[in-house]
Amino acid sequence: MSSTQTALLDASLQQGAQKIGITLDPQQEQQLLAYLNLLAKWNKVYNLTSIREPAQMMTHHLLDSLAVVPAFAEAGHVLDVGAGGGLPGMILAIWAAKAKPSMRVSMIDTVHKKTAFLTQVKAELGLSNVSVHTAKVEQLQVTQKFDVITSRAFAELADFINWSAHLLTNDGQFIALKGVKPDEEIARLPAGWQVTEIRPVAVPGLDAERHLIFIKRSNP
Repeated sequence: MSSTQTALLDASLQQGAQKIGITLDPQQEQQLLAYLNLLAKWNKVYNLTSIREPAQMMTHHLLDSLAVVPAFAEAGHVLDVGAGGGLPGMILAIWAAKAKPSMRVSMIDTVHKKTAFLTQVKAELGLSNVSVHTAKVEQLQVTQKFDVITSRAFAELADFINWSAHLLTNDGQFIALKGVKPDEEIARLPAGWQVTEIRPVAVPGLDAERHLIFIKRSNP
């Protein structure tokens, strides 16, 4: 990327973070821009996202994920299912490394080229709070369960819960990133699960609906 393009992206990131209400220090900004640069570079070969332009990636991916970070403020051990290029997991990890050093973020995807990219990002940005798994989430086994499991554009809510509920602590919660409010999916939730909150999210520069769906066990 040219220095002009980098400066424009930096300005876009700063303004976006300000509107979201997140304070980024210079290191976090640098890491987020480095992540975006890696995403654009790897995307040419690995097709991680259909969006090609870095300016569009900033809005549709980076700020879109940054906008949900406040919802994870109390989380300690997070799993991002179907993490793809690391959205929202890698954005959350970059933020948490400085803002909440105790937080750990795991990402899982079945596609090896995607987890290879995530592993590369982890190494290049020196993110010691990140773990990457290449597997189906329903087959993943962990020693320490997660208090928050999230996904962005991964699957219908019922499948998301059925496939990954074995990894959630008893009093943990799912936070699903969705576009338009998914009333039909909510109506099909498996027995024993309930929506505790539906939170609209405004993404700076993006004229599209975004909602966070919080789901917990009915009787933990």
